[in-house]
Amino acid sequence: MDKKREFGYISPEPKEHQWIDMPKGQNIAGYGIGILHLDDVWYPMVPGNVVNAWTYDFPVRFKAVRGLDTPTLHSGDPAVFEKILQAAKDLEREGVRAISAACGFFGHFHRQLADEMDMPVGLSSLVQIPWIRSIMKSHKKIGILTANAVAVSDELLANCGVDSSDDLVIADLRHGENFSAIMEDRGSFDNAGTRREVVAAAEALVEENTDIGAILLECSDMPPYASAVQAATGRPVFDFITLIKWLNNASMQRPYAGWI
Repeated sequence: MDKKREFGYISPEPKEHQWIDMPKGQNIAGYGIGILHLDDVWYPMVPGNVVNAWTYDFPVRFKAVRGLDTPTLHSGDPAVFEKILQAAKDLEREGVRAISAACGFFGHFHRQLADEMDMPVGLSSLVQIPWIRSIMKSHKKIGILTANAVAVSDELLANCGVDSSDDLVIADLRHGENFSAIMEDRGSFDNAGTRREVVAAAEALVEENTDIGAILLECSDMPPYASAVQAATGRPVFDFITLIKWLNNASMQRPYAGWI
């Protein structure tokens, strides 16, 4: 980690001296998490979406990967990595302490970027799979809702630290009447209809696979419906927001205070 970064919490309590260093070239501050996102997309980003700032109760810094569109990212085209690395370096210069992303298929480049950066990197919601496995009974399965099941390859999973897909049950929403607007960049969708499609897909997963112990939402556009999915299935639900909050809590620890 960069020891030149200030990691201490700046208390409002008055002090006689409190020297603080700022790296040269950084002219903003206070963003713990940097979020990489696609540049060339067109659909509503409702609250709960990874790239809607109202999703968070802490500051996040968004950074577009210039020219990147959905088909290119889903394909895992190796040529994309240099653009991702450049955007990540921009976030680093702006002072973030950890980096995530706004599409599970950034996971194609998770391991590569994590090896390049001097800070925690969690580019895909799929990196939570090993942790989810560790907190459930060993015979339980993980239900995964994705925007594009065909693109969830063994290579993608391996880059996210997942060595086997034997316990994964995957459902695809790309052809949903409303959810397909996200894949097809249609510019609008029926939010209530999208919620119904995501919930129905989750319900079908657990009805057909009663041994599913948890649900993971791969897509960064699904967290707005995580609460509804949980209410309908009775399972713990993991998504990009559980990942980003985890990264934030680890990277931006605050001292405890209160009455005793």
